[in-house]
Amino acid sequence: MSSHTTHRTPMVRAVGIGAVLSLVVGVILLAFAWPSVTADPQDLPVGIVGPDAAVSQVEQRIADEAGGAIAPERYDDRDAAVSAIEQREVYGAVVLGDAPTDAPEVLIATAASAPVAQQLTALAQQLQAGIDEQVRAALPEQLQQVLESAVKAAVAQATGQAGDGAPSAPSVPELPQVTVTVTDVVPLADTDPRGTGLAVAMFPLVLGGMLGGIAISLAVIGAMRRVAAVIAYAVATGLVLGGILQGWFGALQGDYWVNAGAIALAVAAIAAPITGLVAIMGRAGIGVGAVLFILVANPISAATVPVEFLVSPWGAIGQWFPPGAAATLLRDLSYFPDAPMAFPWLVLAGWAAAGILLSLVGHFRTAGGAESDDEASHADEELAEADAAGERPASSAATDRDAAPVG
Repeated sequence: MSSHTTHRTPMVRAVGIGAVLSLVVGVILLAFAWPSVTADPQDLPVGIVGPDAAVSQVEQRIADEAGGAIAPERYDDRDAAVSAIEQREVYGAVVLGDAPTDAPEVLIATAASAPVAQQLTALAQQLQAGIDEQVRAALPEQLQQVLESAVKAAVAQATGQAGDGAPSAPSVPELPQVTVTVTDVVPLADTDPRGTGLAVAMFPLVLGGMLGGIAISLAVIGAMRRVAAVIAYAVATGLVLGGILQGWFGALQGDYWVNAGAIALAVAAIAAPITGLVAIMGRAGIGVGAVLFILVANPISAATVPVEFLVSPWGAIGQWFPPGAAATLLRDLSYFPDAPMAFPWLVLAGWAAAGILLSLVGHFRTAGGAESDDEASHADEELAEADAAGERPASSAATDRDAAPVG
């Protein structure tokens, strides 16, 4: 009979573990579903151009009908509004004519956000309905006179009184035609007409950074060796994903090498902090990195919706994390080359540098005689196996571990 006794987990503890795991699943659901469920546009910047009186009227109409979703910003002319759209200062613009009969124009940018472009298109329809109502209201007396003259002419013709002195059928006055036009200033590429390729690419990029950091942490021993592995992995991943997203799917536009560099930096900004946390905390750093990037940073990245759709200030906070910065940077590189891009580049570079710094700290800590948790666990496992096999006295375990070389 075996001398080893199997200890079963107490029933209360087993039930408690199941309950805790259910809460974890609930937290994961909230993290991923919360941004979509609570998405409600607020203060979307939209330009407006035109005479002061007309602009004030449209601003009031927007305030009454948009419910705070749109925040109008005045510009001097159409060119200034177009420039603001191309630099991602606004999502679109309304251009009003100098005369009431001038047709307004609504500028949209589907490449910036298809949902916002749809909202601005709906705004154009509302403006058209308001103009049509004003045109109908401006000619009531003329239409009444036309109707009365037409009735008199019909009566005279029916009673046989038509002649030189009889009233003739009047001509109907031509109503002014004012049609609101919608112009897509920055449309999506024909290879990705709905923008789905660029949107869905972000989660695999984040997941790829996570998996790379975790795999390197488990497979590579030595903090500096992990840094080298992360750099090699990030460069290779940037080339591969850039080739797929741009050359195959057509989701990315612009220069391939710049896009590949942005992807590589984004992957390093996620993988490097994970390996750095492992160098400091041991394998617990993997869990911290997963929670940070998957449950916190990814849901507030605004990769599929504008920042203004998220509850303030979470949308702005999300831009300080790698997923949000990477989504903004790749969209700007593809469609908005005139937009300022220093901020997302710096965010990604900062996270990558922070991860490398953590790895350096872990390296020097280990070189000074302290082992990181994961290296200690590897050593403990090896010593335990040797002890169990009777290959050496158990009393020499501590001495051997202290003498073992470190990464």
